[in-house]
Amino acid sequence: MASIKGRFSAFLLVAFCALTPVRANQGPQYSDDEFGPVVRAYLGYLRNEQEVVDDRVSRREVSSTYYRHNSNRIKALRQMAIRLARETHNDYLPELEAVSGEEMRLLFGSNPPAPATLKVGEVLRNTFRFLGTVRTTGGNFYLFARLDPYEQAEQTEKSSAAVKRP
Repeated sequence: MASIKGRFSAFLLVAFCALTPVRANQGPQYSDDEFGPVVRAYLGYLRNEQEVVDDRVSRREVSSTYYRHNSNRIKALRQMAIRLARETHNDYLPELEAVSGEEMRLLFGSNPPAPATLKVGEVLRNTFRFLGTVRTTGGNFYLFARLDPYEQAEQTEKSSAAVKRP
């Protein structure tokens, strides 16, 4: 019995040592303890999304292009979520959207804004606030925060007041 426990302990030690360098090479690290429950839940959601994409590519259900694109989108969303949480010191994240330049029509219809004209903090169509660009190995992703209904109403009111002024 003692021999089995010793072997098991040795196995765990070897496994831990073998996995530690792999984690160190995965890019900027953060501790979940750094964030509140809402941000931790969102980061967990993104980890789960990455696992789904990884599983789908391993089963050859999606192309490598699709896999890379969606993995990069998830990385961009994670980067922005961490940045917002650290900058605001708040356990709140708006609904985030990440699109490539070719996907702008998904958010803005047939007449999307040109990515080069976007300004950080700018509100578009009274619905989205531009947060910035995240550069990934697969290209740029443009990140937006969807305004909540109160913010949308306030933006609509401001827009209609500006139109009424002579």
